[in-house]
Amino acid sequence: MDTLQRDYPWTRSPLVACAPMRLIALAPLAVEVSKAGGLGFIGAGSDIATLASLLSEARQLLSSSVSLATHDDTLPLGVGFLLWAFSTPPDSLLAVLAEHTPAAIWLFAPRRPADLQSWTQRIREATRGRSKIWIQVGTVAEAISAVKDCQPEVLVVQGTDAGGHGLEAGAGLVPLLPEVADAVSSAVTSSSERLYMPALIATGGISDGRGLAASIALGAQGIVMGTRYLAAPEANISQGYQRAVLRSKDGGSTTVRSKVYDGLRGTTDWPRHYGGRGIINESYRDALAGLSAEENKRLYDEAVKTGDAGWGEEGGGGRLTAYAGAGVGLVREVKRAGEITDEVREEGRKVLRRAASKL
Repeated sequence: MDTLQRDYPWTRSPLVACAPMRLIALAPLAVEVSKAGGLGFIGAGSDIATLASLLSEARQLLSSSVSLATHDDTLPLGVGFLLWAFSTPPDSLLAVLAEHTPAAIWLFAPRRPADLQSWTQRIREATRGRSKIWIQVGTVAEAISAVKDCQPEVLVVQGTDAGGHGLEAGAGLVPLLPEVADAVSSAVTSSSERLYMPALIATGGISDGRGLAASIALGAQGIVMGTRYLAAPEANISQGYQRAVLRSKDGGSTTVRSKVYDGLRGTTDWPRHYGGRGIINESYRDALAGLSAEENKRLYDEAVKTGDAGWGEEGGGGRLTAYAGAGVGLVREVKRAGEITDEVREEGRKVLRRAASKL
């Protein structure tokens, strides 16, 4: 945890971070998580046109906080990018990062492994190494490749229970995280090069302090949550989507990873080995039953026009996509993002102390 607290001195241990959910995790959510001693991420995703204004807004929100200060001239938050949209970061993006330098940059879903190297190198040059590199991986092979090629400060290890986009085929956190930890440690110690041992951050299905404690026991130094923060007022999310999250139970049977949702939403640029986990709805059931993609899309577009009603109600009927992870059943009420961050961290500490007392 020493390196994380060195790089992010406003944070408290264990680290709790908010995932860079595209269109949902904007400046208000990221700032509130960081204010609570966590690390908030803005989800720039594949669209960088608004990044300068988002970072300017974040700077303004941070200016009213006496508990946060810039460290090494960086903003105390991060930004996440989807690399499939760009093989290398555009010069305009690098200029924005040089002016409003975030403490962390999260890289995910490149079309080619070499793209990670390009992004890492150019961001480090543009920010003079002040923005620390986070790379999201879902397999042991991805982890080894990222460490050898990019030497990131952080590896985000994502299990298949995660909501939103991730690898279509992979493992849950329980087997994945320890194997990644062992493999990366071995690669670092056996390499003839001077490789850096990154911090490991767990994500995928974590919704409370018990998940945090389990992740620490498995070898992580902190966690990232996405689905839990969907029930925060600072999240940029419609009420219909949020209600769909709150009424969902038993996430292992009520969510599914599928390409159906991308087809209906028109977000089909993702590399073929990724899919999006969302709450099972009428659109998905109709697709399984053989409804044509064209008719399903027509019904989806009609549901969009109904606003919040498009996500259905207690009895079902929703057609619009509600991305959420398998831990959605643990998300039961709306709470402020700072309160969520504090609660999960403190519960995790209590669980770890309780477990230690039984040894």
